[in-house]
Amino acid sequence: MNKSKRTPAGDALTDLILDFFRLNSLLLTAGDRLVAELGLTSARWQVLGAIVAAERPQPVAWLARDMGANRQNLQRIVNDLEKDGLVAFEINPHHRRAQLVVLTEKGKQAFDAAMRLQAPWINKLADGLSIKDLQTVHRLILTLRKRLGSDAELL
Repeated sequence: MNKSKRTPAGDALTDLILDFFRLNSLLLTAGDRLVAELGLTSARWQVLGAIVAAERPQPVAWLARDMGANRQNLQRIVNDLEKDGLVAFEINPHHRRAQLVVLTEKGKQAFDAAMRLQAPWINKLADGLSIKDLQTVHRLILTLRKRLGSDAELL
């Protein structure tokens, strides 16, 4: 098998990315367990969080863009949330077909309950970790996201 030679930094980043994949799987599983009693999954919780974080109601396509997610997958999750009464669709004055997604009162309560469960969990997970190290990793992730977001120059 013909392999291209990676630089030492390329090897280190490959190892880091493989560990990110493993970490992501563990985080999704932990999130699913954390909010299961609320009738949520990690994916649903993430979508509710994106809606809360948005400055104003947004269509699914914008939420997907902000989350770095596939629009069709996000549409399916939003439709499920709507069936469960956690979100509603409102008319978008700027685009007839792209309805705005908003939290219902039930959705707000579910998200707030999830965050009440998240606080002690995340505090325990963060116990003993250096804030400086966490901030360094965060900056690294943001840099990689930025580079991947304009990946045309990388290919």
